[in-house]
Amino acid sequence: MEQAWSQAHLAELLGVSRQTVVSIEKGRFDPSLPLAFRIARTFDRPIEDIFTPDENGA
Repeated sequence: MEQAWSQAHLAELLGVSRQTVVSIEKGRFDPSLPLAFRIARTFDRPIEDIFTPDENGA
């Protein structure tokens, strides 16, 4: 899923802050379901290819 986009550009595409993108990338923030679907659409991938549940079931 590599793109030649900056975090700022991705944030703009998603309608979020760059800090939100950074936090998602680092695993410090779980996006809302609507945001997760926007991310999947942006990368033209099924949501399951991008997000998987934690091992502990969370």
